[in-house]
Amino acid sequence: MKKVLFCGQLFPATGEEVLRDQAVLIDGETIEAVMPRAQFGGEDYQVIDLSDKFVTPGLIDAHVHTNIDGELNFMEQMISETVGACTIRSLCNARSDLMAGFTSLRDMGSYGFADIALRDGINAGKVVGPRMLCSGLCIGSTGGHADSWFNPYITGMHEYGYVIDGPDEARKAARLMFKYGADQLKIMATGGVGSPGEPGAPELSFEEMKAMLDIANSRGKLSSAHAHGAQGIKNAIRAGVATIEHGMLMDDECIDLMAAHGTYLVPTIIAGDRIVEYGTDAGIPASAVEKSARCLENHQRNLAKCREKGVKIGFGTDAGTFFNHHGEQTYELVLMVRYGFTPAQALLAATKVNAELMRWSDRVGTVEAGKFADFAAFDQNLLEHIEAVSDCSFVMKGGQVCKGQAPAE
Repeated sequence: MKKVLFCGQLFPATGEEVLRDQAVLIDGETIEAVMPRAQFGGEDYQVIDLSDKFVTPGLIDAHVHTNIDGELNFMEQMISETVGACTIRSLCNARSDLMAGFTSLRDMGSYGFADIALRDGINAGKVVGPRMLCSGLCIGSTGGHADSWFNPYITGMHEYGYVIDGPDEARKAARLMFKYGADQLKIMATGGVGSPGEPGAPELSFEEMKAMLDIANSRGKLSSAHAHGAQGIKNAIRAGVATIEHGMLMDDECIDLMAAHGTYLVPTIIAGDRIVEYGTDAGIPASAVEKSARCLENHQRNLAKCREKGVKIGFGTDAGTFFNHHGEQTYELVLMVRYGFTPAQALLAATKVNAELMRWSDRVGTVEAGKFADFAAFDQNLLEHIEAVSDCSFVMKGGQVCKGQAPAE
């Protein structure tokens, strides 16, 4: 039977407006129509009454790691457990995200291709979870952010990601990710907060990145670059990357390049914020705390410049990193508002903009006829009380209620 959502307040994410007293008609897994409730005259519809809720499209997190859960020992987990155990944890984390209102995720690097196994299981209807766009393994250089730092006499494949040196190995890595089902490439252009060395230091050469990105672009695939430092960001943009992740040490030339090339920025404020907030008292290494504080120092000012220059800014959280737990990452929206975004801009980043970033705007991101019936609902108007986003009371994915009230008979 068809369903109808009666929405007291609907933020369709087609713009910044809120529509009141709307009826959203659902046929199977897709939206059939959106109209004022007063115009709805259907009889053969199951009613889901959200007349006291603020309803949005299903949220989209464009930067998560489902294989890690935000605990202090997440790196040790990866090196001590089986891929099967990793996959089960990935499922649990993805479900936590779904319950928080995230009906779509972009997984930015897993272990043992667990993200791809999870995506395929969800798509086949074997398990319940969000829609997923997957990277497979992160690709980085020897001694870089995707490498391990074990004793050199420990043999076997134990790196967090896939380690390459030189353009030929880079091409092979890209082809290998797509061979095993990746939807996009995730490359490590610079150092990071959680690994030894400088977060801003370039770790892949322009030639290495271009070799990989040429493969992705020739196949019409998405690509992303973990990049903090300015030179690494510039190299990645000029090599043809689609999205820059983090971007915390960018300069004005980076901003101009992103605007000129149409490159998306996913700022992941919460990842650094959690590390600084919890600090060494919680057991986080002092080096990670110091680097995070340094990375956050100019992030707010640079994001303001990005908005002024028209850089397309998405929403991503790096969920799974230190104390950045799955199911709690809506706090990024609160941080975005603190950093100068309006609540509407933040919500659009987590819906419409992210759908465009992921090249899924034909199916998710806005409440429009023909798109998947993916929704989240909250008890307060998020444009007035953005902090209420932490309490998602209803989730629907593809016309199926995942959280909250079932349709009235």
